[in-house]
Amino acid sequence: MRTRHTLPSAATVLRRSAPLLVFLGGAALLTAAARNVQDDTPVRAPVVIPKPVSMEAGAGAAFTLGPDVRVVVPADDAEVERVGRALAALLGRALEAPPLVEAGPASGRGQITLELGGSHADLGDEGYELNVSSDDVRVRAARPAGIFYGVQTLRQLLPAAVEHRGLRPQPMKIPAVRVVDSPRFPWRGAMLDVSRHFFGPAEVRRYVDLLALYKINRLHLHLSDDQGWRIEIASWPNLTTHGGSTAVGGGPGGFYTQAEYRELVAYAAERFITIVPEIDMPGHTNAALASYPELNCDGAAPPLYSGIDVGFSSLCVDKDVTYRFIDDVVGEIAALTPGQWFHLGGDEVKTLTPQQYATFVERVQEIVRRHGKEAIGWDEIAASTLDPSTIVQHWRPEAGEELSRARRLILSPASRVYLDMKYHAGTPIGLNWAGNVGVEESYAWDPSDLLEGVARDAVLGVEAPLWSETLVTMDDVEFMAFPRLPGVAEVGWSPEAARGWPDYAARLAAQAPRWSALGINAYWAPEIAWER
Repeated sequence: MRTRHTLPSAATVLRRSAPLLVFLGGAALLTAAARNVQDDTPVRAPVVIPKPVSMEAGAGAAFTLGPDVRVVVPADDAEVERVGRALAALLGRALEAPPLVEAGPASGRGQITLELGGSHADLGDEGYELNVSSDDVRVRAARPAGIFYGVQTLRQLLPAAVEHRGLRPQPMKIPAVRVVDSPRFPWRGAMLDVSRHFFGPAEVRRYVDLLALYKINRLHLHLSDDQGWRIEIASWPNLTTHGGSTAVGGGPGGFYTQAEYRELVAYAAERFITIVPEIDMPGHTNAALASYPELNCDGAAPPLYSGIDVGFSSLCVDKDVTYRFIDDVVGEIAALTPGQWFHLGGDEVKTLTPQQYATFVERVQEIVRRHGKEAIGWDEIAASTLDPSTIVQHWRPEAGEELSRARRLILSPASRVYLDMKYHAGTPIGLNWAGNVGVEESYAWDPSDLLEGVARDAVLGVEAPLWSETLVTMDDVEFMAFPRLPGVAEVGWSPEAARGWPDYAARLAAQAPRWSALGINAYWAPEIAWER
């Protein structure tokens, strides 16, 4: 069985060890970067993750980011204006003050223009064109999301020193370049388990910011499990007051009020990330069962649970009160969540017959539909009769033939993208029931070829789950996510033909100064020649 992590944040200890000396050298590196951009040193070739569809060197000199630069946005689009203001705040770290943000058409040199419309409908809602010359910078897209992703590429073209709040190295240079880009898959996700260990609103916002840098557009929050219920449900208050009071190892637990959850949803949406809430059922429900005796078939509430075993709990699927409970929970969360999806879990159910399980899944997906959402479930639900709108999330290495029935799939193969798996046998935190998952293993796979018998157009994209049995702090989260998460982002965004491990490993190594400036507690994998 899985074993519980007993060291208090071992990744934080490892952060201070020899492989992480890049942190110790970060100040010197950033100082050197600041010095280089002020002389005539040639600007290095762009290294961007995810790799764009097309990136060509532009003609002429680089664009110099000076004190007179302005950010120009459309006059009538609040979303693009918000992106422009965020860009100005970032650039302000390299200047005496953030650039002015002005509404209107481009009208002169020295501007960064964010422009909607034009001939970019063929790039879809998330595609963009970025042009950098010595005169100006232009990001064009059909929709605000494309503007946002173009700005993320522009951000990676800036020297890493721009991320460091303590330096003001001006003038900075952006290499002359033309990028035309759009994503391969519409679903590029990450999942964070806040149930085994609870991560508060500020910690989730931190994760959202890191996801946005790499163009990830879904954050799946695993909000309930045996060890804790993490979102306030007004009609069933004991779920949080009792069921949310513990965590793996007996920690203090915690939960999001509805106001806090609504704020997280809005914060993510401003970064073009859709929150996908998950309430796991009918299994992984001990926190709910402990909170309300009537949800148990014998009418007796079990004690709270703080271990990591799975498969022992289940809602009483033959009781009407169970479906009233589910209807209330789905309804309250759906009302707080503008996104179109609700994840019903459905994994590792060992106490029901196949018929009981299938009947439950089919009934719950109808509840989800009545509340205006599309259902998602882990790949066990594929054996049930599913609505055409229901999405199956593949995770089990052994799952196979039954998935060919799924019309819509998200791929999260545990042996590739479960970020809670150890990098290697000596990794101080994490599990290894799906094997060790190194940086190359998480990158070097093709979603279209993963499952036999599954139509290519059934694959919506990829998602990287991060379960928290052994993760106690955000340092632990970052240690397990970086450097693997950017690779998963590239699997979801970039054309398969353009991807290759040697090229990617070099681009990944070039991210080290940026991560140091951002204070990311990365695992500096020895197979990557990290740039100091």
